[in-house]
Amino acid sequence: MNNHTPINERTFEFAVRITKLCSYLDKQPGTPRLLAAQLFRSGTSIGANIEEST
Repeated sequence: MNNHTPINERTFEFAVRITKLCSYLDKQPGTPRLLAAQLFRSGTSIGANIEEST
């Protein structure tokens, strides 16, 4: 990925990576599950913000 990739594509790829990480963390016991929920909400909201701004 380079800086010439459109922002909406970069944010989509970021959200996919965040989703995979959260899926992994959700399988762990304890605190990582709580962190996964917040990380998912904040990591995927960037895509919604980009869509609304364009």
